[in-house]
Formats: sequence, structure tokens, C-alpha cells
Amino acid sequence: MINAVGNRMTREIARQQSLAEQLERTQIQISGGKKLLRMSDDPVAARRIATIGTTQASMTAWSANLNAASALVSQADGIMKSVSDLMTRARELTLAAVGDNANPADRAAIAAELGTIADEIDALAATRDSNGEPVFASGAARVMRFDASLSFAPVQSAADVFVFGGNSLSTGIRDAAAAVTSNDKAAMNMSLSTLEGAIGHVADEHARIGLAGGRLDRLADGLAARGIALKDERSAVEDTDLAVAIAELNAQELTLNAAQAAFAKINRQTLFDLLR
Repeated sequence: MINAVGNRMTREIARQQSLAEQLERTQIQISGGKKLLRMSDDPVAARRIATIGTTQASMTAWSANLNAASALVSQADGIMKSVSDLMTRARELTLAAVGDNANPADRAAIAAELGTIADEIDALAATRDSNGEPVFASGAARVMRFDASLSFAPVQSAADVFVFGGNSLSTGIRDAAAAVTSNDKAAMNMSLSTLEGAIGHVADEHARIGLAGGRLDRLADGLAARGIALKDERSAVEDTDLAVAIAELNAQELTLNAAQAAFAKINRQTLFDLLR
């Protein structure tokens, strides 16, 4: 009989220890805001949290690339507007020079301005971004990654943008300046034709940059929406539901208090009371 009572007391003590551990665990879940304290608590949920965390880390890098690419496209867009204006001005100057009203002084001034325009276009072609990298790569266009399976160059290479008909845009303008200086009308007319084609080329390349900018905006919106969805999913798996946890805590406290009260009452009984 005494052994039976001792075993019952041992089991009760173990049960109360388990209740106390559950209570402490719930308190930690509430204070820390996380319901998974160890991977062994829920291996499937822990694995999903790890997977989401890896994806979120990758998305941080992709978001940084999107921001960098958007800034690059914005800078390239401003450059292309300037190039377009300069090319249009070069055409206007050449057209004025080929007219019969242009005198030698006029042609000299026009040639000088054309030379300046050519220099400005060369400078624009060599523009660098905030990291010191060329906006328009001197070799292949700079490719950036924006998702696990998506990468592309947001801005074309310098050769794509600043070369037309096998020559650089600035070379075509300097050829026009040389034709104006020598008053070679045939060469000036040829330069006009080249400039008109180059203006169309610049417009096409500018449009490509605009399309890339729109694509980047859509990707950024999609990435942001995906980030919100992953954050919500992770929160549902990982974070403590305070309302549920507090209810559990209250129930656990009531159960433990009741068990302790009952245990204390039993312990106040004498051996004679237990044997009766």
C-alpha cells in the first residue's frame, strides 16, 4: 500500500513538472512572439520556415538589383534624351550649312558647334553610374539577375547605342563638320542622310530603354507582392497567435494550480488516514 501511494505521488510530481514545462513554454512563446522554439517542435513547419527564409534572402538581392537597374535605366533615359537633342541640333546645323545663304563665317561657326556636339556625345557615351561603372558598357551589355530564372541587360551596350552604320555617332557628326568646313555640298547632303538615320537609330534605342524601365517596374511590383505573401505565410507558420496562446496559458495555469492544490491536500493526510 505504501509503495502504491509512493508511486502515485511520483507520477503526480512528474505530471506537475510536465504541466509547469508546458506553462513555461507558452510563456516563452508569448514573450518571444515565436511558437516554434526548436526544430523538433514541428519539423515540417521548421523546414518551411527555412525555405521561406532562403527565398526571402534571395529576394533581398533581387530587389537590390531591381533598384540598381531602375536607377541605371533612369540615368540612361536622361542621357538618351540629351543625345537625341544633340543629334537633332547637328542635323539642323548641317541643313543650315548646305543652304545657299551660308557664308564662310557661318560655316566656320557651324563646324565648330558640330565639333562641340561630337565631343558632348562622346562624353555622354562614357558616362558612369554611382558605382563608377559605365552606364553603357564598353563590351557586352551588363546583365543583371532579377529572379531565380530571369536575368537580362536593362541598358544596352555603348556599341548598341552609339554606333550607327559602322561608325560612332560622333564620327558621323565630325564628318559633317569636315564637309561644312570644306563647303562640300555633296558630302554635306550625305552627312544629312546619315544624321537622319542616326536620329532614328537613337530613337529606337531610347525606346528600348523605356521598355526595359517598364519591365523593371512590373517586376518590382511583382516582387513586392510576393514578398508580402511570403511574409504572411512565414508569420502564420512561425509567429505566436497571442489570443490562442494566452487562452492556453490561462488553462495551463488553472490546471497546474488545481493539481498543486490537490497534491498539497493529499500530502497533509497522515499515514493512518491513507491506511484507513
